[in-house]
Amino acid sequence: MRTKVLDETRIEEAGAVLRAGGLLGIPTETVYGLGADGLNPEAVAHIFQAKGRPQDNPLILHIPSADWLERYCEEIPPEAYALAERFWPGPLTLILKRKVLVPDAVTAGLDTVGMRCPAHPVTRAIIAAAGVPVAAPSGNTSGRPSPTNVADMLEDMDGKVDAIVDGGPCSVGVESTILDLTLTPPRLLRPGGVTLEQLEAVVGSVAVDKAVRQLLRGDEQPRAPGMKYRHYAPKAPVTVVKGDGAAAARYIRRHLADGDGVICFNEFVPLFEGHPVEPMGPEADQAEQARRVFDALRYFDGTPVSHIWAMCPEESGLGLAVANRLNKAAGFHIVQAGK
Repeated sequence: MRTKVLDETRIEEAGAVLRAGGLLGIPTETVYGLGADGLNPEAVAHIFQAKGRPQDNPLILHIPSADWLERYCEEIPPEAYALAERFWPGPLTLILKRKVLVPDAVTAGLDTVGMRCPAHPVTRAIIAAAGVPVAAPSGNTSGRPSPTNVADMLEDMDGKVDAIVDGGPCSVGVESTILDLTLTPPRLLRPGGVTLEQLEAVVGSVAVDKAVRQLLRGDEQPRAPGMKYRHYAPKAPVTVVKGDGAAAARYIRRHLADGDGVICFNEFVPLFEGHPVEPMGPEADQAEQARRVFDALRYFDGTPVSHIWAMCPEESGLGLAVANRLNKAAGFHIVQAGK
């Protein structure tokens, strides 16, 4: 298969790929997605094949507007519409009870489904042109860092998908927040571009699932993407160092060995001269860290480093999402730097 790269004007052609049961790379504000007709089990199965994705890892259905929710979900609570009004289009996925027309291939056999309306206008137009919800995980080989531009997705998916739409670089840089509205109180299953604090401002108390800060056991079924398996990982092993920037930098300096690389806040780059270093933004700029974290992880796959040390932001605001991605990349190998 030869993968085409389509520009943003070729919406009808992109929609036709989906209607024909093909695989389409789609740009979103979070990361690039690997999309297929979410009502076609055979097309959805090709997503798992292309990514090498475990079959018990559910997918998200992408829709162009909130008024599509009733087509695929039932028992929709008022909170869903309140959150959609506040955050859609945007980086928020809502877990709701599914209708029977949603295939088991999308939900991994669960009676729930994740629903999202992406902020990228081209992708919403493609979904509308296709006339079907689009099932789409991130467009990377399973376990690798997610792609935030066309070049990253081609690196993993060239020859495996029919086409990729070039919508430019992603503005958020980490996958969507996932909130389960079938539980009381609602439960945060994955942190992302909509913060825990923003969710609480709309719906009140929100529980945080244990999978946000640790791996699920092998016998536990994930209720949403990204909960169970090691994700976002470069080839070299990663150690996450928690603590304020200065303390984390001192810890890394003490333990840095020949052949090691470092992901750090911009202010500390000069401390690691002589080692491959990838900055991920200023310590105080969580939005820039979110945009840069996957690029930083991918960078080291083009280097001979044997180990990667990564500074970690505070787990508040967008920092919770960045920390979650780094921790998963490290397989939750985390150390705490002293003061």
